Amino acid sequence: MRSHQRTASILSVIIMGLGQLYNRQFVKGILLLCVEIMGGYYFVMRLPHAVWGLVTLGEVPTHLVKIGKRYKNVVGDHSVNLLIGGLVILILFALFVIVYVMNVRDAYRTGKQRDEGIAPSSFRASMSYVADRRFPQLLLTLPAISVLFLTIMPILMAVLLAFTNYSAPEHIPPAKLVDWVGFQTFIDLLSLKTWSHTFYGVFVWTVIWAVIATVTTYFGGLLVALLIDQKGIRFKGLWRSLFIIPYAIPQLISLLVMRNLFNGQFGPINQYLSYFGLGKVPWLTDPTWAKVTVILVNMWVGIPVSMVLILGVLTAIPKDMYEAAEVDGATAFQKLRVITLPFVFFATTPILITQFAGNINNFNVIFLLTNGDPVNGDYQYAGSTDLLVTWLYKLTLNNNKYNFASAIGIIIFVIVASLSIWSYRRSRSFKEEDMIQ
Repeated sequence: MRSHQRTASILSVIIMGLGQLYNRQFVKGILLLCVEIMGGYYFVMRLPHAVWGLVTLGEVPTHLVKIGKRYKNVVGDHSVNLLIGGLVILILFALFVIVYVMNVRDAYRTGKQRDEGIAPSSFRASMSYVADRRFPQLLLTLPAISVLFLTIMPILMAVLLAFTNYSAPEHIPPAKLVDWVGFQTFIDLLSLKTWSHTFYGVFVWTVIWAVIATVTTYFGGLLVALLIDQKGIRFKGLWRSLFIIPYAIPQLISLLVMRNLFNGQFGPINQYLSYFGLGKVPWLTDPTWAKVTVILVNMWVGIPVSMVLILGVLTAIPKDMYEAAEVDGATAFQKLRVITLPFVFFATTPILITQFAGNINNFNVIFLLTNGDPVNGDYQYAGSTDLLVTWLYKLTLNNNKYNFASAIGIIIFVIVASLSIWSYRRSRSFKEEDMIQ
């Protein structure tokens, strides 16, 4: 009784499109058969070499061969190109397999319909169905493919580099080959003294920075929002506009201006201090003062963001709750503690977690204000104010230590993802999602 269903499925497994041809869907079957022929030919030619490249990362580097009195450049294998090419081929092969599975499922469903006495749909009817019922999925296909090749593939590339010895000067293609080393990069980063001292120092400062930067900007924004929201405050629109200006100005401009303002020799701030006999403060040249400076500047840039978010929450709190509290004789502090703060914390906890994760990777403030300086002689390619993300940047762009940079990137991801998921699952926003409906 299930002969069409079984036969169509088996034929589509053997060769893509045969099941559709058996089900008398000739246009669809021919198209899938063409995909099978082109894809099969392409992967037969490319897939073995791609797998070989991923496994070996090349065997012969580019080198010079002496021919008589001259030297000839012999082009060899390029490990990074083999790695990238292998990833692309494997992703394309995965997409081909997905299409193959969809082909089998389509033949199975159509064969089942034939067994139930339902005529197979024509190619035009199938296209009408896709355009009508599957139109959102159709539109999302191109963005999904773009994300696959422009986001996921580079991430996979960065992850794989952490398990190689791709770094200068010993292993830079094409003159040198890159090899797989497993977890050796992570072991060196965490245990080798020249690297571990820098990693632990930068890691501790990254955590301290993220905590202080998040707390100061959040509670600073909360304080400003509460002050503006008070009943006796006039010209609230003006106050909101004034405090939002630091956020409205592009961060690049703000930070470069701040860098000039805090210049130790010629900055206006030190000139004003010298007028009062206070001397010059090494804002950006002393390690401790540089860290204080980046925190202060981050408050200037970050408080307006928290202020705007919290003002939105304050306007959503029901006014009758305050009126009921006043009838019960509650003081202003009690209303703040019992009504305002719980609502604000409940609504902004996910945003607070996002800000904490963002501050761990806050590249702009550190790089544009101090460039990670002042220089720390005990650190490997890092300064006193460098975060893990800015240290990663220097290792990649300035020193070609790609394997260590990739390992640091993986560690950053693990830290941020773990802390974010853990803290969010412990928050009331997660436990009491239906509290405010």
